[in-house]
Amino acid sequence: MTGQLSTEQWESYDEHGYVVLDKVLDDADLRALQQRIDDIMLGRADLDYDRMLMQLDSSSGAYADAGKQSKGFKGATLDYRKIQDLEFDPLFLAYMQRPLFAEICQRVYGDIPVTAFRAMFMNKPARHGTFLPWHQDRWAFLDRDPLITVWTALDPATVANGCVQVIPGSHKYGLINPEHGSGFLDRDQATTYCPAEKVTHLELEAGQAVLLHNWLVHSSDINNTEISRRAFSVCYMDGRTRHTKGRENYSLIFGEGALQPGDLQVADTSR
Repeated sequence: MTGQLSTEQWESYDEHGYVVLDKVLDDADLRALQQRIDDIMLGRADLDYDRMLMQLDSSSGAYADAGKQSKGFKGATLDYRKIQDLEFDPLFLAYMQRPLFAEICQRVYGDIPVTAFRAMFMNKPARHGTFLPWHQDRWAFLDRDPLITVWTALDPATVANGCVQVIPGSHKYGLINPEHGSGFLDRDQATTYCPAEKVTHLELEAGQAVLLHNWLVHSSDINNTEISRRAFSVCYMDGRTRHTKGRENYSLIFGEGALQPGDLQVADTSR
């Protein structure tokens, strides 16, 4: 899929807070990203691991038990839950900068520079995975809220292996907890906003993607199957966004001076 979204797709996104983008990766590109993320997890990639945020999966499935989120390699294993800062990998950066995503960002933000708040691998290893409670994606330490995320399935995403669950139209609620540092709902709010009859499971084929409004209430379960549920999630934001507690800049993805694969410095980290 290389063209623009249709008027009907944008209308669906505006109404429901998400729209499936269909097959954005052909088989060869999909295999390349699958192999690349496995190489990164196993320490075989020519990357500067010290600049990558990496988190191991929870052994219990509980969100509170997931590993520490910090920079640096945590050992050769396919049981990572999260790997962030993937805009510093040439292959993932090239995917992030596809014309389709540029068009989406321009429609949402206008003709301005666009940065990445985060470009991250999310994983639910076979028979494992961490339960992600109901929440909206928002961060109180930013001076404006990023509005969109493109979530790409690197494996089939199914109900059984913990696909994303959403409450269609919930982005229209605005911020449910605007005063909180994160967008997680408490138990009473989850009961109110997320009754079972409103839940939609976003089952995707490997290579499909979905555009999500960051205020869309969403969740995901553990993986009860023998296949992993790997995905690549990019939060694109207004390039004028500033961190209010110290971080000075974010990687420029679209606009004059945007990061290019050839700009990236790699390190020999053979392990």
